[in-house]
Amino acid sequence: MKKQLILGLLTALPLVANAETENGWSGTGEFGLVMSRGNADTDTLNAKLDLKHEDEAWLHNVYVLALRAEASDIKTANRFEVGGKSGYKFNERHYIAGVARYENDDFASYESQWTVAVTYGVNLIDSEATKLIFEVGPGFRHFDPVPFVFSEVPPIVIDPESDSDFMLRGFVDFKHQFNESTAIYNTFLAEAGEDNTFMQDDIGVMVKMNASLALKAGFQFRRNSDVPFGVDKTDTLTTVNVVYGF
Repeated sequence: MKKQLILGLLTALPLVANAETENGWSGTGEFGLVMSRGNADTDTLNAKLDLKHEDEAWLHNVYVLALRAEASDIKTANRFEVGGKSGYKFNERHYIAGVARYENDDFASYESQWTVAVTYGVNLIDSEATKLIFEVGPGFRHFDPVPFVFSEVPPIVIDPESDSDFMLRGFVDFKHQFNESTAIYNTFLAEAGEDNTFMQDDIGVMVKMNASLALKAGFQFRRNSDVPFGVDKTDTLTTVNVVYGF
């Protein structure tokens, strides 16, 4: 079953690429898989699809990603996220956009959360080799804290109520192309509100194997400033993915 799923995802990427590029879209599909068998059985799967479209007046971006891990048939990671951005360009460097994202994570500080924001963006550096984008704007967030066990004997599970707050969103997107085959990237997201400040930083390097395929090694740092009792504030993730670009 797992092999059929993997083959299905890999087969679908070229079909998605052909369909989207005909309508002026471009993007990448990423896929990473680790399987270990022996004294301990472990499976880790992460996948991401990122689509973009831009013309003289508008820019659009939508993405979906998934992360799942199991160790000896016990689930150790299960995260799903979807988000998007649609903006109007005042000129080549300045734009305003509406952004939104939804996240569900069984092993994070918050079981699920969604955010919306209006952001002002600036292309600070827009050269052939280097791209640097900065965005900032107000937004709104709704989140469901993860339940936690207050006592095991007798079992007492505390399930906090969902909550909402206003926030300030900041985003930085940096990419530098060393040569035709090698590039370094770094994206940083911050959502700061009265109840919690969420930060995520993704840094890595991507090396092209040919015109469409590349290898991408990345490190992700995620942190929530306010978390329920017994939950870590910080999560990290290291990935090595095959990337299909179109």
